[in-house]
Amino acid sequence: IGNSPIEGASVEPDLAPKPLVRSGTVGAMGRSLGKIASAAEDARALIGAGTTVVELDTKLIENSFIADRLSGAPQDHAALVASISEHGQQVPILVRPHPARPGYYQVAYGHRRLRALIALGKPVRAVVRELSDAELIVAQGQENSARLDLSYIETAFFAVAIEDRGFDRQVLMAALGVEKTQLSRLITIGRGIPLAVIQAIGPASRAGRPRWTALVDALTKVEWQPILDRLISDPHFRDADSDARLAFFETALSGKEKKSAAENWLSPQGTAAATIKRGGDKVTLVLDQKVAPDFGEFIIRSLPDLY
Repeated sequence: IGNSPIEGASVEPDLAPKPLVRSGTVGAMGRSLGKIASAAEDARALIGAGTTVVELDTKLIENSFIADRLSGAPQDHAALVASISEHGQQVPILVRPHPARPGYYQVAYGHRRLRALIALGKPVRAVVRELSDAELIVAQGQENSARLDLSYIETAFFAVAIEDRGFDRQVLMAALGVEKTQLSRLITIGRGIPLAVIQAIGPASRAGRPRWTALVDALTKVEWQPILDRLISDPHFRDADSDARLAFFETALSGKEKKSAAENWLSPQGTAAATIKRGGDKVTLVLDQKVAPDFGEFIIRSLPDLY
């Protein structure tokens, strides 16, 4: 996905765009899914058996040409870094020789482990396997499905990214482990949620299909961009976890936001000279004339300079 929010500390850099696969080639891939799935299973078996594992310089490894993950919480990355630092890399990643850069490799799965090892300045333990584009996608998708790592919206965006690369839906079904109806729903949601919304919200791991379906519908009924802009400027939204940000956005779209409690502003003398109320699209400043009789008129006169 162009300028994708998926995978990385904030936004994982995309590789140079690859030409779309010709429809005849894609059809042939779809007809040989047994072989593709078998290759993915064989690769996992190699990792499980601990065979043909090599150490590679992380500088020689690039990410998959299709990203599959929204940026996670910094604390999750920090926890993985700490775990690998203490216990070592327990599970190798899967890579293939880079199809366009001799001497380099491309990740099929294990992006988070790779980032952690880059942070630690250590080489990465990897299984190197010759994989076609389709085989890499299926291995990447099946590993995510097996580990239950991706949230629903991450899976939806992964599906859209694969389809946009020119692969047919047979390849998508093999990669994601879903049937035709489930895949159609994933793609509908992946295309129905604007990228800016997903960048602001994140993976929302506890949200399933019904909530995302409802959000797609809600976005068609309101002018959502001003609402999102306002939320992004709110520190309560920015500091919340991904699931809470989704809830904030859902509530804002519905127009049922609770007005925040009023807060007092204290003068240097410690007296409550003003009350501030925030709610919806308004901020209200109420001044106490008894405490500060001239303050209100002063602010009114000063508004042009303040603005």
